[in-house]
Amino acid sequence: MKRNLTYQALQGLLQNIPQLHQVTEVEPLLRGYSSDLKCKVFVPDQGHFLLRTYHLSQESLKRTEYQCMTAMRELGVRCPLPISMGRLDEENGYMLLGYIEGEEASEALPHMSQQSQWDVGMEAGAELRKIHRFKVEDQAESWYVRKSKKHKRYVEKYRQCSVKMEHDQHVLAFIEENLDWMKHRPDGFQHDDFHPGNLVIKDDKLAGVIDFNRFDQGDPVHEFLKLGLFASETSIPYSIGQIQGYFGGNEPDEQFWRLYSLYTAMALVSSVVWIQQVKPEETNDMMDKIERVREDHDDFRRFVPRWYNLKNQ
Repeated sequence: MKRNLTYQALQGLLQNIPQLHQVTEVEPLLRGYSSDLKCKVFVPDQGHFLLRTYHLSQESLKRTEYQCMTAMRELGVRCPLPISMGRLDEENGYMLLGYIEGEEASEALPHMSQQSQWDVGMEAGAELRKIHRFKVEDQAESWYVRKSKKHKRYVEKYRQCSVKMEHDQHVLAFIEENLDWMKHRPDGFQHDDFHPGNLVIKDDKLAGVIDFNRFDQGDPVHEFLKLGLFASETSIPYSIGQIQGYFGGNEPDEQFWRLYSLYTAMALVSSVVWIQQVKPEETNDMMDKIERVREDHDDFRRFVPRWYNLKNQ
């Protein structure tokens, strides 16, 4: 994905950020799909900061993101501390955040004990519950209407894709028959990219939640679909823990699993489209994930994925 600003150009603009006049180290952070340019910067006697840049066409959206993170901190969410934001030049803006020290959970979890993986999942679920306490304004259209429209657009694009998932007729039929489950659902704030790649671990504990740049609004259960596609592949104990941590150590009810399976099925359709449009070179890897999820749900004849039942073995 195209970056809005080069690292070389950024070097000459750092003096436009008051807090970084004394910066001595700038380390590019290249992971992720965001068009934001990200750097870990060091200022003597102050420590590390996270610097993100963006094109000014995104300024209004970025200001809302900054305000959301400020509100998250007030709710006790372990997320980066918003420090400042402003303009670098006539085309680019910046956001300066506190840097959360640690290792990306997707890399750390496989090297931890199963108990520690589950513990981190419990912590993550509790943090997600806090995130969902943030109040947002009602949308003109309901979650059911917005999500149904979005899904139908993806289905149209999916039918034009050259690569398709196996037994897709079962998945598409399952979704179409159960769209009404989304009616009258809560419509609140979503991190919308909550998975181990956006969690930081230090000393086998959850240090924080990062990357709020995809924030959205919708059903809280929708946040969990990343477990099937990504988290369960990294750590099943973590994935089970995230669900149980969200519910205060209790098991979710049948309605949760119905909605989870519906949103997961929808995500399979959109993922086929997205990967071929944005990262076609990663299509095979994504299709492997999609087929694994489809099999976990037995073409969505089962709501609870097989990996969740492993906790009883």
